[in-house]
Amino acid sequence: MKVAMVTGAGIRVGKAIARKLAAANFHVICHANSSFGEASNLVQELKSCGGSAEAIQADLSDMNSVKSLGEHVKKKYARLSLLVNNAGIYERSSFEEVTMASYEKMQAINVQAPFFLTQLLLPLLREAKGTVVNITDSSLNRLYSHYSHYFVSKSGLEILTKALAVELAPDVRVNGIGPGTVAFPPDFTNSLKESIEAKIPMNRVGCEDDIANALLYLANDATFVTGQILCVDGGSSLA
Repeated sequence: MKVAMVTGAGIRVGKAIARKLAAANFHVICHANSSFGEASNLVQELKSCGGSAEAIQADLSDMNSVKSLGEHVKKKYARLSLLVNNAGIYERSSFEEVTMASYEKMQAINVQAPFFLTQLLLPLLREAKGTVVNITDSSLNRLYSHYSHYFVSKSGLEILTKALAVELAPDVRVNGIGPGTVAFPPDFTNSLKESIEAKIPMNRVGCEDDIANALLYLANDATFVTGQILCVDGGSSLA
């Protein structure tokens, strides 16, 4: 059985990805931190449906915790077919109000953790001729205000994706998925949601399964694809 690890698997996109992978006969390592309870419930759900999974907690803003997560996986598994660097934070703040602490946490979770977790798990990925998929953001093609430290982190993750695709080939493929709007933040008003939907060529927001389906394609079928960012955004990055 192939082994996959999904960071941030307890909720939203990560949860949909974990479900999709389990249905495709992957053993899924479901990482979470603050959503560890949800990840544990997900593991029980996957097992009840005949899947294979485990949940593990780690704070990706803490390098010692990242190292412990990597070591746990290395001790328990000989191969890793898929690493999905999905965990991330999204925070609105004017440029003037971004603190050093919030900037460093954003970079630590969104780009530093994927960098070093991939490095730690590289022997297992090479053994499996595996794949890394980084979840970026299609909005890097059309930036908007009040998210400067977030966009710095996601642009770094996109460049990391391309750099590792070159460096790790042919043993390991590295790609990214740039989601568009697939779930509105809880503080968005109905009028704001409607204005966003009106700008999407497909005339709707996406859903978590749209991202999970793209992920399964990159993991299983795209054997000659590496270094690419697949935007799954209904065409909004072109509008």
